Amino acid sequence: MRRVGVLALQGDVREHFATLENLGATPEKVRRVTDLDGLDGLIIPGGESTTISHLLVTSGLREPLQDLISGGFPVFGTCAGLIMLADEVLDGRSDQWSFGALNVSVRRNGYGRQIASFETPIVLEGRGTVLGVFIRAPRILRWGNDVEVIASHDHGDGEHPVLVRQDSVWGCSFHPELTSDVLVHGLFLDALQEALR
Repeated sequence: MRRVGVLALQGDVREHFATLENLGATPEKVRRVTDLDGLDGLIIPGGESTTISHLLVTSGLREPLQDLISGGFPVFGTCAGLIMLADEVLDGRSDQWSFGALNVSVRRNGYGRQIASFETPIVLEGRGTVLGVFIRAPRILRWGNDVEVIASHDHGDGEHPVLVRQDSVWGCSFHPELTSDVLVHGLFLDALQEALR
């Protein structure tokens, strides 16, 4: 049974827990460095990216997590989690930092503020369709050739990736944990299983 950590400093922790449990994984809350021990992967949930980044520093998790991710540890960031993994954050605050693990540029609130939240079907190439819940979602504006685009969305100004993967690092603009569909989390867990073989 796969043990998957959910960064539990701020954001959609409970919803990710429920989705992982539905898939037969064992979710673990990560609040301290010792909580990382024995995990097969980690989810960085949606929330407020500047708050999460501040709490990662004050909890002492920033450097240990940076080392793990740089070493190939599987991690999946949704919404604010995607921002935390991107190697470039456009229009971020002066104290904004990220792990720089995904070769993408993201714009915070790239699909609009809270009032502009929306839901739309998202097609995962060759894998099915899920409901994409976009809430102050980051928009991926640049992505490298080493980034696999699993799903895109056209919001009226051309296609932009909304679910991407680079080696063991996954990023998602929307909130798959806010629906009953487990397909996106299932893809991440399948990748964990492959890595463990």
